[in-house]
Amino acid sequence: MIRIEADAWSKMVAHAQSTYPNECCGAMLGATEDETKIVRVAMPLENAFEGAQAARYELRPEDLLAADKAARERGMDLIGIYHSHPDCDAYFSKTDLQNSCPWYSFVVLSIQKGEFHHANSWLPNFEQTDAAKEELIY
Repeated sequence: MIRIEADAWSKMVAHAQSTYPNECCGAMLGATEDETKIVRVAMPLENAFEGAQAARYELRPEDLLAADKAARERGMDLIGIYHSHPDCDAYFSKTDLQNSCPWYSFVVLSIQKGEFHHANSWLPNFEQTDAAKEELIY
């Protein structure tokens, strides 16, 4: 299960709405308590995809490393990655799966006509062949 605290959630939704009709992306920082991942900080990152950003996002490795460093400096962990899907559902696409890391949660926010609609969290397997839906509380 992943639980996103109110301030972090507000920042994620605002980020997704501000980049609409393009996809946004960012890092989720926090801690794991028992078996629950708790996201305390949302860190917006730049969508570095050089093509049509309405259909895809890409993270630069150096941005992901900086997010991990920022988490450690705050006594937290890098829990996962979030991104938006403009005008479509919050599913985990084949491209998302191929570019995933199995130790992170992946939260996808559906932004319909510029407004938040719904979200899901996904846990990819180590082979990056499938992703299970993770319980998401926000």
